[in-house]
Amino acid sequence: MSSNTSAANVYVIIPAYNESQSIGKVIADIPNLVREIIVVDNVSTDNTAEVAREKGATVWRENRKGYGYSCLKGMEYVQTKAKPEDIIVFLDGDYSDFPSEITLIIKPILNSNYDLVIGSRVLGNREPGSLLFQQMAGNWLATKLVKLFYNAKFTDLGPFRAIKWSALQELGMKDKTFGWTVEMQVKAAKQKLKFTEIPVSYRRRIGVSKVSGTIYGTFMAGYKILLTIFKNI
Repeated sequence: MSSNTSAANVYVIIPAYNESQSIGKVIADIPNLVREIIVVDNVSTDNTAEVAREKGATVWRENRKGYGYSCLKGMEYVQTKAKPEDIIVFLDGDYSDFPSEITLIIKPILNSNYDLVIGSRVLGNREPGSLLFQQMAGNWLATKLVKLFYNAKFTDLGPFRAIKWSALQELGMKDKTFGWTVEMQVKAAKQKLKFTEIPVSYRRRIGVSKVSGTIYGTFMAGYKILLTIFKNI
């Protein structure tokens, strides 16, 4: 796939659930090159939406709980304005990623015409304790299976990523919950998109993770990731 990226706009989609303590910091650190920041409030019970609006983000609410639902809601909004060559960045709202590194994430798309860039926490600098054991083990297993079944080499399923809008549309994303990131990667491999990873920095998140911070969340995320890998073969 190729397209002219010289005039690409960058849109950032941030799924957020009860991230009122961190979302303002995330938005403040996003580089000025970004055209619009879209925060999708996924049934938060705190004032995440209000903080995001105060910081200048466009805010939409998704009442169906799930990471994938939130990403799809953000895409639904972007659909009304994005051009094929535009770039969509997905970023978490917990301040574990470094939003300033958006410039690094989009560089392979702008300079080398990649379709998809994954920010790898495994390859980058990590604050001790920022990636829990279950996250590291799950990443290792999932990426090995993706290599085995799809011949695609990844080191991480990290949520910090950039993709051309045209490529994202072609993937036909469907997952509503924990399988979103791996679905994007296996579909990119199947459709022979041009993809790469770059090292990104990672720190301890603000607050407790809704996924890896609980036994139930960890189990369900692992189950859904494995299910997504096998069902797309």
